[in-house]
Amino acid sequence: MDDLLFLAHRIPYPPRKGDKIRSYHLLRALAARYRVHLGAFVDDAADAAHAATVAGMCRGETRLVRLNPWRAKLRALRGFATGEALTLPYYDHPDMRGWVAEMLHRHPIRRVVVYSAAPAQFVMELDPTIRRVMDFVDVDSAKWAQYAERRSGLARWLYRREARTLLAAEQAITTRFDQVLFVSEPEAGLFREQSPEHAAKIGYWENGVDLDYFSPERSYPNPYQPGDLPLVFTGAMDYWPNVDAVVWFAREVFAPLTHALPRARFVIVGGRPTPEVVQLQSIPGITVTGNVPDVRPWICGAKAAVAPLRIAQGIQNKVLEAMALGKPVLATSKAMEGIRYTPPLDRWVADTPETLRTKAAALLSGADEDGTLPPCGPLGRELMRRNCHWETNLARALAAVEG
Repeated sequence: MDDLLFLAHRIPYPPRKGDKIRSYHLLRALAARYRVHLGAFVDDAADAAHAATVAGMCRGETRLVRLNPWRAKLRALRGFATGEALTLPYYDHPDMRGWVAEMLHRHPIRRVVVYSAAPAQFVMELDPTIRRVMDFVDVDSAKWAQYAERRSGLARWLYRREARTLLAAEQAITTRFDQVLFVSEPEAGLFREQSPEHAAKIGYWENGVDLDYFSPERSYPNPYQPGDLPLVFTGAMDYWPNVDAVVWFAREVFAPLTHALPRARFVIVGGRPTPEVVQLQSIPGITVTGNVPDVRPWICGAKAAVAPLRIAQGIQNKVLEAMALGKPVLATSKAMEGIRYTPPLDRWVADTPETLRTKAAALLSGADEDGTLPPCGPLGRELMRRNCHWETNLARALAAVEG
């Protein structure tokens, strides 16, 4: 069994957040074929408890480096002096750099897989006979550009700088690596436009969804009150695109909707909600749950899931999971990028508050403009069945690693 080095910006477990879901499945697939040596950062104290689980997934050595956010932010300031993206020195931890060098010296590693741009800095200067594959997932530089569009003053300048310097880093990584992958064809296409000279190296592999776990045929307790008409949003609630989405939806879409539908509810499910999110509970009908042990009852008990993202790159796992559970998904076009959906699922995609409000009212009342609703729930699950098998989709990634 060949040795492989896998580096990730965050421990790939537990698979409850978008980036960890993808990295977890990638690690499992690699570990079935290679002796994996895993290096990853831990930025959440609770994740340290899963060190043994992650080590048990690998046949090689593991090194999990605790990332102190304050020290990391101090390191990030170095980027102003060097002209590099602040993301890179943020993750430039000496313990990880030393461990990577030791692994490459002690083991016959001929393949390296890096998940997210930041850890690539540890393997930029390798023997060219060692195959290097990067899973960027998203074009992160484009996400920083979106952040800049919604900010002003110093924040806008800072985010524009990060977008520009991180794109330069992504392009430099692509120069050194044998292949770079993204989460969807549109995401790969965006990077090809930005780096046409590297087009032959740029590919993608799509996320999957566990159709057995996210099954509408299982029995779930109903967390809602009788007579409620719930809309549910799921996601990490300290992540700015999610915060922006729920605040905008709550104020511009949901609050006016309750005048006509007083039993309407907007339930925000996800860990570490920011004060801005918690304060939304002052709006009648809105509940912020914080972390829950299982999101499935909250999705299955709702009339529909909502994904009103205005800032997004790649594929949204929250959309895949809700569709797998057979729920209608009311979403913005940003949230649906990269998901190969077909009519009539497109009926529930809109970007203006007025249109989203009209569609939300239809979903909650059980009737569209023509008095009926298309079978969007079963169609969504069927779409997931066709397009979102982990094993099938991972074949692209494994082919890139094998070369």
